[in-house]
Amino acid sequence: MTLSRRDFAKRSAATGAGVALAGSVGVLASAPGALATGDGAVGAAGAEAESARAAAPGYGPLVKDPKGLLALPRGFSYRVITRTGVTKLESGEPTPSNHDGTATFEGPRGVTLLVNNHELGGARTKWPHPVPLTDGLVYDPAAAGGCTVVEVSKHGDHVAEWVGIAGTSTNCAGGRTPWGTWLTGEETEDKAGKNGMTKDHGYVFEVDPQDRRANRAPRPLKALGRYAHEAVVVDPDRGHLYLTEDASGPNGLLYRWTPPAGFRHGRGRLRTLSDTAGALQAFKCFDSGGRFVDDLSRATATGTVYGVDWVTVPDRDARTTSVRKQFKDGEVTRARKLEGMWWGDGGVYVVCSFAREESPVRHDGQVWFYHPRRRTLTLKVLLGVNRNPERDGAFDGPDNITVSPYGGLVIAEDGEGVQHLFGALDNGRTYPIARNELNIGTPEKPEYSEFTGVTFSPDGRTLFANIQDPGIMLAITGPWRRQGR
Repeated sequence: MTLSRRDFAKRSAATGAGVALAGSVGVLASAPGALATGDGAVGAAGAEAESARAAAPGYGPLVKDPKGLLALPRGFSYRVITRTGVTKLESGEPTPSNHDGTATFEGPRGVTLLVNNHELGGARTKWPHPVPLTDGLVYDPAAAGGCTVVEVSKHGDHVAEWVGIAGTSTNCAGGRTPWGTWLTGEETEDKAGKNGMTKDHGYVFEVDPQDRRANRAPRPLKALGRYAHEAVVVDPDRGHLYLTEDASGPNGLLYRWTPPAGFRHGRGRLRTLSDTAGALQAFKCFDSGGRFVDDLSRATATGTVYGVDWVTVPDRDARTTSVRKQFKDGEVTRARKLEGMWWGDGGVYVVCSFAREESPVRHDGQVWFYHPRRRTLTLKVLLGVNRNPERDGAFDGPDNITVSPYGGLVIAEDGEGVQHLFGALDNGRTYPIARNELNIGTPEKPEYSEFTGVTFSPDGRTLFANIQDPGIMLAITGPWRRQGR
């Protein structure tokens, strides 16, 4: 049933305030006074708001790493699981570079399996460490990207790595499925003939970490559309897939794919669908007054709630026109840098990394929550423009995201300057978890790569994350504890 703007306006008026439509879902407000600083202190506004709580959230100040890799709170430690050009695949070839989206899966005998995207775009020849073209697992031999599967033993004393898919391009955030596979998306629209490609790109592929044979003869899931894919999330109750697009000129879209009648999800079943199966739609938002919202950057306060409707994509394979360009002004809602997503709390957390001159209003990050049953989108995190990103303290540029088993969210930063993993809680407070200390620039002009692939192990004891450049997968352990709301 379509949620009309009039119906949404009536419901908003009946509740008295739009935020009431969010029900029990808390509001994560990263206002300036609530931001945790690099040494674990919290601003006065945050302290007043939490006067009943004596302790600051998180795990205390970050301790500088003598090895110059990763600063962590006292009592925490890390292990390097894979490192580009250093660790080896089972085949003897080096670990590929540009680690990105990652998910964990429970393997046999306490083993943790991880599927790791490698965001390598353009011509294969420009990358020193592309994903190896393993026989039977290649989509396009001209493309450099793909996924590797990493196996970590119960006690972390043994690591193995092999190719899950090769010959894909610019594999970015992706997403885990309820049936135990990984959906990897190509953040590109390159067609055959561009950048040396021999096949069209911009698709989603399914990778099975448990069954290597299932990954042979890769087939794009064309029903999910061809565009600059970022993340994918599966609604385990309704079967919908939600997908983000990282694009500009014009800004990208949030999509929903509805499976065809009678379809049941499961291992490998998406590959059996026709290229036009189901319905691919883009979102269209309107405020509590029934007014159309052209861009998500219009929301300037946490707790903002929009009603959501869905508009059918005319040509999902974008044969002549990019999907996002097939809509006229006023037909869909747009957003810059739609990035990571994660299913939790009965809905979808969706990240917009930043907005600049291409958007109506500037910001340095938003996290939204889409409630499928209510068909509402609520702003949870809003980061103002960071005027001094080289200074440790404030956070900007959220990207990959996960729901923490200890409460709230854990967010990987892909902003300017200093890069962090940080937590965000329902009470509006944030706190640092890690800081990248690997300088890939110069002493005069330091540069720090983004964090990617943040995800917890199945038992919740280990937080995995990547430093994208040069490509390092890390396992973080320590005295995790439940965080206040």
